[in-house]
Amino acid sequence: MIGNQKVTVVMYHYVRDLKHSRYPAIHGLDRTLFIEQVEYLRKHYVPVTMEQVIAAGRPGGEPLPPKAVLLTFDDGYTDHFTTVFPILKNRNIQGSFFAPIKALTENTVLDVNKIHFILASGSTPKEIINHIRILLEQYGREGYELDTLESYYQRLAGFDRFDTPEVLFIKRLLQVELPLEVRTQMTDSLFTRIVGINPETFSRELYMTREQMQCMVDAGMHIGSHGYDHFWFNSLPKEQQEREIDLSIRFIKDIYGSRYTGDWTICYPYGGYNEDTLDLLRKYGCAAGFTTTVKVADLSEDSLFTLPRLDTNDIPKSRDAQTNDWYAQG
Repeated sequence: MIGNQKVTVVMYHYVRDLKHSRYPAIHGLDRTLFIEQVEYLRKHYVPVTMEQVIAAGRPGGEPLPPKAVLLTFDDGYTDHFTTVFPILKNRNIQGSFFAPIKALTENTVLDVNKIHFILASGSTPKEIINHIRILLEQYGREGYELDTLESYYQRLAGFDRFDTPEVLFIKRLLQVELPLEVRTQMTDSLFTRIVGINPETFSRELYMTREQMQCMVDAGMHIGSHGYDHFWFNSLPKEQQEREIDLSIRFIKDIYGSRYTGDWTICYPYGGYNEDTLDLLRKYGCAAGFTTTVKVADLSEDSLFTLPRLDTNDIPKSRDAQTNDWYAQG
C-alpha cells in the first residue's frame, strides 16, 4: 500500500503585529491570527517537514501521515525571523522560507514590494491612479508608445480573490503590462513620492539577513530559492533562467554550509514557470518546486516540481473553528 500522498501546503507572505506596525494597511496576516491558525492546524493536521515531503514524492519513499500540512513563507521578510520563527520553533514545527536573493544581498527592494507599500502608505487607490495618469502622460511626451489610462484600466481592472478592481489594475499595470523600463521608473517614482524612504534603508528593514537565515537553518527550518531577481521565470529566456537558478543554488549552499545535502527547493516568483524552467530544475537536481495553483497537493498525481499551495486565507484563523472543505480534500 502506497499510504497517504496528500499534503496541504500553506502559503504566507507578511506576518506581523499589524496594529503596531508602521504599515497597518499592508495586506498581511496579523501575528495573533497566525498563532490561532497554527493552533488550528496543530489540532486538525500533522505538520511535516520539507524533507518528509521530498522523500514521500520519490519512488519507494516513506508515505506522509494523514492530514499532512507544510508551511511555506515567501519573499524573505524580516517578519519571518522576528515573528514566525519563534512561534514555529516553540511548537516544534518546521517552516520553509523562500528568499529573493538580490533583495537580501544587495539591499534592493523588489518592485512587487514597492507596489505593496505604495498601496499601504495612506494614499487611496484613486489618488495613486491619478499619479499614474500624470506619469503616463509624461512618458508619452518623452517618446514612449503608451495607451491612455482609460484603455489600460478597461483591459486590466477586474476581480480576483483578494483585490478590488482598482488595486488589481495598479498591480497588473506596474508588474506586467507596461514596458519594463517604464514600469520600473514609474514604480520608483511612486515609491519616492508616496512612501518617501530611501530604498536601501527600506530593504534593510524589510528583508532578513544572511545571518538570520543561517540561524533558522541551525534550528531546523528549511531555506529555498525564490529566484535571484524575483522575475517571472516564464518571461525569461532559458539562459537567464539558468543564471537565476545557478545564483540561487550558490546562495543556498552558502546558507547551509556543511549541512547542505543537495536537496534544494524553489518557489516560483508569481507562480510563473515553463518547460525551460522544468528542464533546468532537472539539470540542476532540484528536489521540489512550488506554484501558486490553489489545490491540495497529491504526490501520486502532482509532480514534485509543480506542487500547488493554499493561501493562508483559505485556512480558518481560529483554533476552535470548524474544519472547511479544504480539510475534507486533504
